[in-house]
Amino acid sequence: MTATRDQADAHLRALVGRDDARLYDDQWAAIEALAVQRRRALVVQRTGWGKSAVYFVATLLLRESGAGPTVIISPLLALMRNQIAAAERAGIRAVTINSTNLEQWESAHARIAAGEVDVLLVSPERLNNPGFRDEVLPRLAATCGLLVVDEAHCISDWGHDFRPDYRRIRTLLQELPAGIGVLATTATANQRVTDDVAEQLATSGTGSSDAVLVLRGSLDRESLRLGVVRLPTAEQRLAWLADHLEEQPGSGIVYCLTVAATVEVADYLTSRGHRVAAYSGQTEASERQALEQALLDGEVKALIATSALGMGFDAALGFVVNLGAPSSPVAYYQQVGRAGRGAIDSASVVLLPAIEDRDIWAYFASLAFPAEPLVRQTLAALAAAERPLSTAALEPLVELSRTRLETMLKVLDVDGAVRRVAGGWMATGVEWTYDEDRYRRVAEARTREQQAMLDYLSTSSCRMAHLRAQLDDPEVAGGEWRCGRCDNCGGLVLDAEVSAAAVTEAAERLARPGVPIAPRKLWPTALATLGVPLSGRIKPVAQEGRAVARLSDLGHGPSLRRLLAGEDGPVPVSLARAMVAMLDDWTPEVDVIVVAESVTRPMVVADLAAGLSRRLQVPVVGRWAVADTSVPPGKGAANSAQRVVAVRRRHRLDLDDPAAVRDRRVLLVDDQVVTGWSLALAAAAVYEAGAVSVAPLTLAVNG
Repeated sequence: MTATRDQADAHLRALVGRDDARLYDDQWAAIEALAVQRRRALVVQRTGWGKSAVYFVATLLLRESGAGPTVIISPLLALMRNQIAAAERAGIRAVTINSTNLEQWESAHARIAAGEVDVLLVSPERLNNPGFRDEVLPRLAATCGLLVVDEAHCISDWGHDFRPDYRRIRTLLQELPAGIGVLATTATANQRVTDDVAEQLATSGTGSSDAVLVLRGSLDRESLRLGVVRLPTAEQRLAWLADHLEEQPGSGIVYCLTVAATVEVADYLTSRGHRVAAYSGQTEASERQALEQALLDGEVKALIATSALGMGFDAALGFVVNLGAPSSPVAYYQQVGRAGRGAIDSASVVLLPAIEDRDIWAYFASLAFPAEPLVRQTLAALAAAERPLSTAALEPLVELSRTRLETMLKVLDVDGAVRRVAGGWMATGVEWTYDEDRYRRVAEARTREQQAMLDYLSTSSCRMAHLRAQLDDPEVAGGEWRCGRCDNCGGLVLDAEVSAAAVTEAAERLARPGVPIAPRKLWPTALATLGVPLSGRIKPVAQEGRAVARLSDLGHGPSLRRLLAGEDGPVPVSLARAMVAMLDDWTPEVDVIVVAESVTRPMVVADLAAGLSRRLQVPVVGRWAVADTSVPPGKGAANSAQRVVAVRRRHRLDLDDPAAVRDRRVLLVDDQVVTGWSLALAAAAVYEAGAVSVAPLTLAVNG
């Protein structure tokens, strides 16, 4: 055993490139369990502790003993790239199979079969691919030497980043042959998540010999200095970034809660001379990689990012700033863990919270697992089908968005109620129970986490202690520990002052109105299934329109949210002025106005149309009128096909004169864009009545 430990230390030195490196006792305990005892282990340790060293060193020991390659299930492409780079430094031959490198799959499989691969990294989404799941994965499971589940909190729906594809790992664990070690690692698991993941790791049907070794260490991050700056307005928070970004050490990340905010903030900071770029899940894969490298090389001061730049991104960053608070201390701990790694001894972590954060939390909470009737509707539709249904074919039959439908189907697949096969999805006939009690308890846990995040903002005690306590770190159980580094402990002094010039510039930037409204160009698929004779391209298509702002925007977003959520009334002066400024910039060519009638906000829409008529000096000549009040205003909003059906039933074009829009350029006015289908159908009706062009205009884009 001493010789094995010495060999493990030698592999560590090759991995980190230091002659004095030696494994921690807990690192060796995990490696021994995996490579010698062939057991299962769960390692919950802070970011930067060296969890990857455990599985890479264990891999080298296992390969030397003749074992097959290690399979690592890894959730993010950025994390995979970092893991491959680290493996190559130690002479480990690593390949990856993910959605962005299809052209490399065949050669990767050939190299694996030839014994030329030590580590295979796969994304959890691959586990839901029928070909990979049924053909490739069984061979890998039978021949691998070690299975690693990175960021294992994703397995648990109690975790802050639950992913249904990860749930399939439980089935994989049950099918693993005896004698194959399994390692799960995470830095962000409280006791509930730890217990849940350990229970799933122990699921193999082999009895007590399969007991899981759980290694849980201190979650203190000695390099981090935490602080909060509370500023009341969006322009002040942007101004703080403009004034103080260059004061932050090194390069870092500015996290935003929405994709729209990343673009808005990056655009503003660039205009102030800062070297920044926006980064989100909507950024192209090749551009993401280039931006990550630019951050690693210090070519940019910061990436303005969503949580898409998160787990496992390994860089020596000097700071993390959050413009808006994540919905839980656990998620926040994960994000701030990007800073203070490697050779960085001291990193600043600043949170700039906003009142609007809670609205964004509520929106993401609305995307939780659907209610039972919608699940039953989906199962019934699949059971009635004579063949597998693609998601596109199933979508018109269920009132769920494509994203929520996909997520729900993945959960049902893991639960055994449906199965993904070539051609789509099919029902298995297995009886399925809606675990309402569990979903309710998960929702309650999320609510408690949100309150804990609010408590973090207002606490006068140690901020790191608060985060560690939320992660159930046993070393702070007594409540007396203090980090000595945060703003409440006196180790970080944050200047909350912002210059008047910066506030003015930020206010001007945020006040700049105008968001394009992209027209719908294709009818939803399978409308014929619902009795609607529409398919293919929409002809003619509406012109690109304009809205004052998105509801999620930092500038006019709060005013628009208050207007559309409050009592019906005239358009506020500030938004009217923004509309005028947008019109002056856009200068649409308009002859007449058609207004979308509203039952819920008739005064808002009427006042908007009247004001536009006066400003543009063109008449209001018709309405996209509510003809069937039995159809609720938002009916079908979660699903494109069902929304088209609902809007066709609810509305009809009502013109003051049958020739009112003939050969005219029409401005189509509504209060907001949610799905875009009401505007698309209204534009089609206006075109059918003889219009030569239709341009939509709204106060808000719901996004």
